[in-house]
Amino acid sequence: MSITEVHPQSGRPARPVTVPGPWEQLPPAPYSPFRARIAERLFRHAVRDLPVRIALAGGERLGGGGPGSPLMRIERPREFFHRLGADGNIGFGEAYVVGDWTSPEPADLLMPFAARMATLIPAPLQTLRRAVEPRQPTAERNTATGARSNIHRHYDLSNDFFATFLDETMTYSGAPLRPGGDLAAAQLAKLDSMLDMADVREGTRLLEIGTGWGSLAIRAAQRGAHVTSLTLSAEQQRLACDRITAAGLADRVDVRLCDYRDAEGRYDAVVSIEMIEAVGPEYWSTYFRTLDRLLVDGGRAGLQAITMPHDRLLATLDSYTWIHKYVFPGGRVLSVEAIEGNVARDTAMTVDERRTFGVGYAETLRSWRHRLDERAESLTALGFAGLPHRTWEYYLAYCEAGFRSGYLDVVQFAMRKGGAR
Repeated sequence: MSITEVHPQSGRPARPVTVPGPWEQLPPAPYSPFRARIAERLFRHAVRDLPVRIALAGGERLGGGGPGSPLMRIERPREFFHRLGADGNIGFGEAYVVGDWTSPEPADLLMPFAARMATLIPAPLQTLRRAVEPRQPTAERNTATGARSNIHRHYDLSNDFFATFLDETMTYSGAPLRPGGDLAAAQLAKLDSMLDMADVREGTRLLEIGTGWGSLAIRAAQRGAHVTSLTLSAEQQRLACDRITAAGLADRVDVRLCDYRDAEGRYDAVVSIEMIEAVGPEYWSTYFRTLDRLLVDGGRAGLQAITMPHDRLLATLDSYTWIHKYVFPGGRVLSVEAIEGNVARDTAMTVDERRTFGVGYAETLRSWRHRLDERAESLTALGFAGLPHRTWEYYLAYCEAGFRSGYLDVVQFAMRKGGAR
């Protein structure tokens, strides 16, 4: 598919850019008999008391689950174990995408795996695994060039594609959603919570790092704030500007195609929702120093971040996973300790408040996945049927399992710089 970059100042079309789809061609299962045998033994050991049912083609049954437990069908055992042996976590995800294994409810199936993520592989073998598993490609490091490429690969896929599963607010981050609740209402409540944390009101000069499709900028402008919003996605910039104009708020919002490191000016408030995951460990200090530099004394910041336990962050800091390869190149989830440690070391800010709603994020992901599945015809028309659909189905289920198990959480941080405003 192709998109057109828009110059951030003139709005004129620039050169056409082709958006690559990593799912366009998945190779056949690799031939790796030695690794496949080891992977099969480890898999059998890991699932022996896991509360799941695993049915192998041919009739064999594995797992410690009963009749009502989540079901995994290994349709092609040979291909499954060869992928698992050759590429571990990446191979497991690829095997789902190509149909080597299936599940009637993949999030339910993945949740017990996520809950025991730290112990599924025996400790001595985890060290060996880290020595042989792939590393992040140099091109995916979040340098100024790499970050733009990484964001382009994910967010510039197609605005119409994202619209198939997001609600009408076009908000692509977790909400405090209750089972059976209204997703759009939960998203607006989340945006209001972030704006309240940053004390955004009439006349506030607000910087938003990570525009999305404009939902927070619109909400802030409706309060009377003057908003500067930064994105690296030309597609997001285009649609966000259209939505802001349609809302009659173009005089209050400036959406710029700009790296956060290049931002200038001074602001009463800074808000960033789930953008920090795209920063990368090498640049966490740079990110927080940038927030500090742009905030006036007494200014406030609101940060929403996906988090994981600190010990798991340290254990997986150098890992390169299926999600990195196929969905979020350059992405890295932080821990509460990592965020607050960087705030303390690199800024004059203090954290005043934290709010969490990981269970609500799980419900958000479930809603997105069901919307995606319900709109298969739209996906076909957009060119996202088949492998792209299964890629995103697995991604959303995988993340949902992480939040439902407690392995992942989402935290809103309210921060203040220096004296009271």
